[in-house]
Amino acid sequence: RGSPPGHCPPQMRASDSSFTTSSRGSSRDASLRNTLAGVQPLVFLSSSRVDDIYSCSTCRTHLAHADAVISKSFTGRHGRAYLLAECVNTMTGPPEERTLLTGLHTVADTFCSTCRTPLGWKYESAHEASQRYKVGKFIVEKARMVQDTGWR
Repeated sequence: RGSPPGHCPPQMRASDSSFTTSSRGSSRDASLRNTLAGVQPLVFLSSSRVDDIYSCSTCRTHLAHADAVISKSFTGRHGRAYLLAECVNTMTGPPEERTLLTGLHTVADTFCSTCRTPLGWKYESAHEASQRYKVGKFIVEKARMVQDTGWR
């Protein structure tokens, strides 16, 4: 019983604690229980306007306030993406060096903490001084999030 395509890699970290999942029967179930015990509780964002909140396009878990959007003119792996100052209810994979359009960066892939949908990445470090403003920020692909209307 393997994970469906598009789900998180075997090693992920939620907050600062690392964890590993297995793909075999009861070991997987035990690992999942241990994983869920170490995951931070969901954060529900509030706003005077419901359309001020971006959510995961798969499960509608809150991800960010519209105020967190720094730029809408970025490109992700599969198209348009937003640069966000902060993003909640996410998990990050291990950091890795990646050559992006703007040069070499250390990034960690991000996933929805509820459904494990890949969302984009978090900038861990930038090697060029002109790109250091991105460190600690998130790229979330536009197709992976929706602007929440409050209707389910």
